[in-house]
Amino acid sequence: MSKTRKISIILLAVIGFITTIKLALIYFDANFNPYSLGSFCSINNIIDCDSVAKTTFSQFLGIPLALWGMLLYVFVLFMTCVNKLKDFKYLKFLEVFKHPYSYIFSISVLSFSISMILACVQFFMIEKICILCFFTYILDFAIALISRNREENVFYDIKTSFVDFIEAVKIKKYAIAFSACVLVAIAFLTFTSMSYIFTPQVKKYNSFQSFKKMKKNPYMVSGNELGDPNSKIVIKEFMDYNCPSCYISNLMLHRAVSELDGVKIIQYNLPLDATCNPYVPRTIHENSCMLAKYAIAAKKQNKFLEMNEILFENTPETEDEIMKLAAKANIDAPQLFEDANSKEVAKQLRADIDLADEESIEGTPSVLINMEKHIGLIPYYELKDKLIKMGAKERK
Repeated sequence: MSKTRKISIILLAVIGFITTIKLALIYFDANFNPYSLGSFCSINNIIDCDSVAKTTFSQFLGIPLALWGMLLYVFVLFMTCVNKLKDFKYLKFLEVFKHPYSYIFSISVLSFSISMILACVQFFMIEKICILCFFTYILDFAIALISRNREENVFYDIKTSFVDFIEAVKIKKYAIAFSACVLVAIAFLTFTSMSYIFTPQVKKYNSFQSFKKMKKNPYMVSGNELGDPNSKIVIKEFMDYNCPSCYISNLMLHRAVSELDGVKIIQYNLPLDATCNPYVPRTIHENSCMLAKYAIAAKKQNKFLEMNEILFENTPETEDEIMKLAAKANIDAPQLFEDANSKEVAKQLRADIDLADEESIEGTPSVLINMEKHIGLIPYYELKDKLIKMGAKERK
């Protein structure tokens, strides 16, 4: 390989290494620093590196993709120097890398292929673009293009790398060393995958998914009150029955009072439906006002929590559907209909909506924990830990 091509590969690998350092910093700021002001490449709703970094797609086996990228470029740089390094006494084992540029080509092609999958994920699943990520995709392609053996077909380098590897592991000492490295790697990746030490966003996602999969509320209680009515720890939840995240929040709060003493939950309706909510510019969740009225009306029969579950689990679209579901749950359907359409219930619903406005709450789910505001879902392990620190006790 010509000197110019070697220098080009080294230069591209150095640029790639620096870029992945920046990506790693963005990743750790996005996931570990709540006071981060955002990176330079979070430009708008589409070009947003920070939002991409917060998704579960920004890691593999518990390791941020930026760190995998660093490893790639270190390997490329290492391969460009391997022929000189193996002349040193204690680095003689590097002689197994007989065709280093074939290795560079193979790993770069693999990386670029994975990059194209990640590009599709960003375009079609996340619907946001990380421009620094795309820059590394171009670098990977360029390294592969420059390192390819131009005198052979495109599969030559891949085949050569594979043959080199097979020949190396035929030697007992190298086979043992390789096996030891694989075992260490498996142990480390198992640790990172299970501990979430580098991937708090994955831990949060898995926490939410465990509740999302529940079709029924296993922590359900009856009546109008949830938790200890005399508790000093009060959680005020603002919810919308057509909000998928509110269903998860509802399950988490029910679980919290089933596991902890000293917590009281008060649930308020905040339908994001312009037919009853004057603070929203447009309807986001159709029929949310109707569902909220029926939830409030059920309180008159001491059946609020039963109706709460009916509405979350079924999200009925008409009053007739609600009537049928209510009757099955031993709720007086005619009385429920009359109460739901009363001025008293309309007044209570408006009071809930006005309270949310007073607290500057515009979205659901939102909670006030002893007046400490949290917008959106809180992972259950964080919620429980917070409540225990505030004085809640584990049930025996």
